[in-house]
Amino acid sequence: MATKIISEIRDELKDNADDLTRESGKRFFKEEVKLYGVKTAAVSKIGKKYFAQIKDKEKKEIFALCEELLSSGYMEESFIACNWSYYLHDKYAPSDYPVFESWVEKYVSNWAACDTLCNHTIGTFVEKFPYYVKNLKRWSKTKNRWMRRASAVSLILPARRGLFLKDVFEISDILLKDPDDLVQKGYGWMLKEASKAHQKEVYSYIIANKKEMPRTALRYAIEKMPQELKKKAMEK
Repeated sequence: MATKIISEIRDELKDNADDLTRESGKRFFKEEVKLYGVKTAAVSKIGKKYFAQIKDKEKKEIFALCEELLSSGYMEESFIACNWSYYLHDKYAPSDYPVFESWVEKYVSNWAACDTLCNHTIGTFVEKFPYYVKNLKRWSKTKNRWMRRASAVSLILPARRGLFLKDVFEISDILLKDPDDLVQKGYGWMLKEASKAHQKEVYSYIIANKKEMPRTALRYAIEKMPQELKKKAMEK
């Protein structure tokens, strides 16, 4: 049954693929990416269709299917796997942490896969089990650029709701002078989302650190702030 579903998903993705979408998608990435060339709306529709067939299975079985999709390296399959894992958020348990960490470590190889997995699945997990936010700080110190980005973008949605401000600053401190532009964009984005609920605190943090903060991260962090605050933050 499991092999059959994976095979059917892949056949349907191939049937919905086109060269124009594939080549257009590749332009968003500096690194090599594997794409069928299926529009996002179609991928979502395919994912929901097949999830309806497996939703009553044990979580462990569904996670195994997710892993099979993730291991292919195809962006569209990764997107479906990330959505499936998020659909199970009501069933998350602390024992799921090693699974999610291994997915980031083994299967994330571009910013889109990182953000899709982290924004919803891991972000929701950490919000549900705040104890694990400390593990994100460990990710931010690794050599793996995607784990470092993941340490920040996993807090995007909680930060938007005003949560984990202390942890947002601690992760930003660790990543502050990171040389990787995609990591800079990741923690800058996290600060931007945190500023929606805590503008004063985030602005103070930016002003205190702007001499060391790369301009890429700085621009992301102040994007939603009033113009006068942006201007002051950008002053050298």
